[in-house]
Amino acid sequence: MPEISGYAFPNDVHVHWSLMIVMYPYITGFVAGAFIVTALYHLFGKKEFEPVARLALATSFCFMAIATFPLNLHLGHPERSLNVIVTPHFSSAMAGFGLLYSAYFVILLLEVWFVYRREIIETARRSRGLKRAFYASLALGTYDTSPEALEIDHRAVKVLSAFGLPAACMLHGYVGFIFGGIKANPWWSTPLMPVIFLLSAAVSGIALLVLLHQVTARLWRRPVERETVQAMARWLWFFLILTVTLELLEIVLLAYENSDAWHIISQLLTTRLEFSFISIQMIVGSLVPFILLAIIVTMNRYLHDRVRNTLAVVASLLLLVQVFAMRWNVVIGGQLLSKSFRGLRSGYQPELFHREGVLVAIGLFVLPFALLWVFDRVLPIEPASAPPEAGRGPAPEQEPARRTA
Repeated sequence: MPEISGYAFPNDVHVHWSLMIVMYPYITGFVAGAFIVTALYHLFGKKEFEPVARLALATSFCFMAIATFPLNLHLGHPERSLNVIVTPHFSSAMAGFGLLYSAYFVILLLEVWFVYRREIIETARRSRGLKRAFYASLALGTYDTSPEALEIDHRAVKVLSAFGLPAACMLHGYVGFIFGGIKANPWWSTPLMPVIFLLSAAVSGIALLVLLHQVTARLWRRPVERETVQAMARWLWFFLILTVTLELLEIVLLAYENSDAWHIISQLLTTRLEFSFISIQMIVGSLVPFILLAIIVTMNRYLHDRVRNTLAVVASLLLLVQVFAMRWNVVIGGQLLSKSFRGLRSGYQPELFHREGVLVAIGLFVLPFALLWVFDRVLPIEPASAPPEAGRGPAPEQEPARRTA
């Protein structure tokens, strides 16, 4: 039995939202953050993101494919998951997830198809047997790779990015909305919660792409793009500043109001969450990356490429830890304080082998990378030569040979 200090109601004893509910916003954060990067290229024309635009799109797609897994594991009845789509309930914030998820997934599928349509057709043309049939089915009966058709592809990608960007933001902002709308819990109930979740999603998505860009550069034996790393570090620093500022403002405001809730929240932060909040989230996960990214952004001209890449990798790794700690402190931390505002529950420790345990959580984090590998086998993320802009590349017969799936 957990230890209780102070006065707690009987239903305050158990942590109902487990590690899987921590993993759910952590995974969907990568979906939104990665899509922001691909939108910066396709929608806003940020050429410095061109080397990671397709990687970002594929990353968003693969993490999106398993975004519902933590929820299904937590609920225990995955066969009922489709009910949220076929029986929509518009007054339920949780049911709204089904609509958002479905709409965004369709947009993501269409964007992937338009970005890869020419390569799908050309792979079908030069293949035989089952491989030809597979790629021909992916082409959906369209074999037009004329400049006019490719121009339409380019416009379609831009339009889909315009719709996909707010959909991705809404998909993750709604997670914060769920917590922010629970008025009975002062640790969760704040209008800043959706914004904080959204900004931290951008942090986690960009940090993951910094790592993936450098890992894939080594695997595919190509140089790490200096301008791309510099641009991602700049945007990462920007979103980190916004995220941490809002998180601190939220706490400072609670302390300034000095309400009844602050007395229990201050105890929560200095006892149960002392390590995960102060040490991990604020110092190791926020302050240290802030300094490292500040060095990259402000001392760009003096940094050797290897130093810049190393600083970016270390900062990104720490930020991935920071975002996970933030999710943990919100989801688990909010369940450790009693609704009486006079009691605290002892810390939550997930089991190792349970359905909602540590090993399953690790597997959920690794699974999108396995999907990313499969995605790259089917639709190569990195062309052998510099990737042409979608729909604006050379004619098929003039295109250089690409790395085969």
